[in-house]
Amino acid sequence: MSAPVLHGYWRSGTSYRVRIALNLKGLDHAQATHDLRTGEQRSDAYRALNPQGLVPALETDSAVLTQSLAILEWLEERHPEPPLLPTGAEDRAIVRAMAALIACDVHPLNNLRVLDALRKDFGAEDAAVKRWIARWIGDGFAALEVMIARRGCGFAWGDAPTIADCCLVPQVYSAERFGVDLSPYPAIVAAADRARALPAFAAAHPDRQPDADR
Repeated sequence: MSAPVLHGYWRSGTSYRVRIALNLKGLDHAQATHDLRTGEQRSDAYRALNPQGLVPALETDSAVLTQSLAILEWLEERHPEPPLLPTGAEDRAIVRAMAALIACDVHPLNNLRVLDALRKDFGAEDAAVKRWIARWIGDGFAALEVMIARRGCGFAWGDAPTIADCCLVPQVYSAERFGVDLSPYPAIVAAADRARALPAFAAAHPDRQPDADR
């Protein structure tokens, strides 16, 4: 089996999630970059791989997988060690809920195409866009803070990384990038800092990617 190819972009939070998971699983992979700022992800060639024209996509020998949460689940099924989900059904559901809170309820409202629409279609100025970002990150983090405080033991859930951490760390990166005040969320910050200290997370950081701005 040849190494999978991760189609992504260095500052994409969803690509960041998948890089973390690939690193945690110890899987070699190649990267193909699509600059979201110039619309490369909408090219005919890339849409032939991913009709939605979004990143990430994971190209394997047998399929092209899209949607970051689906890719994380596939990695867990195909490469179960080390596990990124706990063993109990209820615990697995809680971890999936943490991941989905970020991936479904926070991140989509703050990705580039939404922010561009706010600016172009509704005339939002930078200050309004920053308030929008802070609002939705804050709403999601307020709930996630409670969940991590209840269930975390060093990481978002328990004492080892899970798919919740794969989603949390990129979202914290985004919050920091946009200047969101994280002081109300000490459990989130502690879990993210613990995860970011691990080599697998550090190697996935946007600034360390081959297509990062220099």
